[in-house]
Amino acid sequence: MDILLIGSGGREHAICRGLRNSKNIGKIYCAPGNPGMAQIAECVSIPSDNESIANFAKEKNVGLVVVGPEAPLCQGVADAVRAMGIPVFGPSKDAAQLEGSKDFSKAFMVKYGIPTAAYASFTDQKAAEEYVRSEYAAGRGVVVKADGLAAGKGVIVASSLDEALEGVRECFSGAFGKAGYRVVIEELLEGEEASILALTDGKTVIPLVSSQDHKRQLDGDKGPNTGGMGAYSPAPVVTTELLAEVQKTVLDNFLRGIQAEKLDYRGIIYAGIMVTENGPKVLEFNVRFGDPETQAVLTRFDGDLADTLLKTANRELDKAELVWSPDPAVCIVLASGGYPASVDKGHEITGIEEAEKDGAIVYHAGTVMKDGKLLNNGGRVLGVTARGKDIREAVKKAYEAAGKISWQGMQYRKDIAKRAFNR
Repeated sequence: MDILLIGSGGREHAICRGLRNSKNIGKIYCAPGNPGMAQIAECVSIPSDNESIANFAKEKNVGLVVVGPEAPLCQGVADAVRAMGIPVFGPSKDAAQLEGSKDFSKAFMVKYGIPTAAYASFTDQKAAEEYVRSEYAAGRGVVVKADGLAAGKGVIVASSLDEALEGVRECFSGAFGKAGYRVVIEELLEGEEASILALTDGKTVIPLVSSQDHKRQLDGDKGPNTGGMGAYSPAPVVTTELLAEVQKTVLDNFLRGIQAEKLDYRGIIYAGIMVTENGPKVLEFNVRFGDPETQAVLTRFDGDLADTLLKTANRELDKAELVWSPDPAVCIVLASGGYPASVDKGHEITGIEEAEKDGAIVYHAGTVMKDGKLLNNGGRVLGVTARGKDIREAVKKAYEAAGKISWQGMQYRKDIAKRAFNR
């Protein structure tokens, strides 16, 4: 079976590797892919509109299309490909609004009894500012979110009234483009975050192994929010008891909701969870694999990924066999100088081969080949990932590998997975 994989990031590289290690796989086309994916698949240049992607899949007679990023899903690429009679791993345009619109997502959670933070939604800046002031006057902190897609940004976890008001102004000023024309303001939840990714075909929902992301740029969870500076799996905060509660209150209610709303959902549902004193609450839904969580999670997957994704696309998830390694995995994101603000690009990357000699996997995210040299070409550039017999060994292997890679301005956190050490 030939496969078309949409995307070019570290998440897609991890998916591509999993597909390549599957049985009975022919060609893997990656659109557009990246230099790391090009080593194990054929990278192709296809216009990003739905029709072009669907026509390519038809022309190449692929047996499965896997959509990595959220933007193509929100523009309806899964619908266009399915209309050609080709199985797709990814939800429909309507279902993708669970990530494409935070207002839609919050209303869905409330309607179907999924525990989440209290919220209000605004299209008027003055009304939003007045609401923020009233929340702080009542002694409650807030999180300000641009309603639409903002590439992992557009979320301001305010530490003060002034910061919250600045976040509102930033959204309405166009800092996040059209994503900020509607603003969602939520209560600030206290606790520890975890990521629960689950497969669903609209009939069945099965959680994958847990993980924990590190969103802040600097050690000790300091600095601005990023797309994610590292992740590890499993997350000790997700106990057997907690996962059972998430299954009951979040995943089962999600399944009930998409069925009631007649949403065509065949893919991944990613629930960002805050573990509070009052139990797990959903911070947000994403309609695709997380990044960098996927790099850690799929590195632990020992089953047949292509077969699993195809069964999900064909509404046969109940027949899939998910096989997981008990060994923990850690992913450390190597980022460009200046990230997450202005990014310093175009520097040669060295040391990847050396880094992979002892079993680590280096997933490409923001790289480009130019004149035979590998250069950094984005904010998050590489995801250095390793498994170990325990979390300490995995961390040690990942950091030893990361230490062999360099380019001008490279930065990374030195404390990924530290929370797991003292459990």
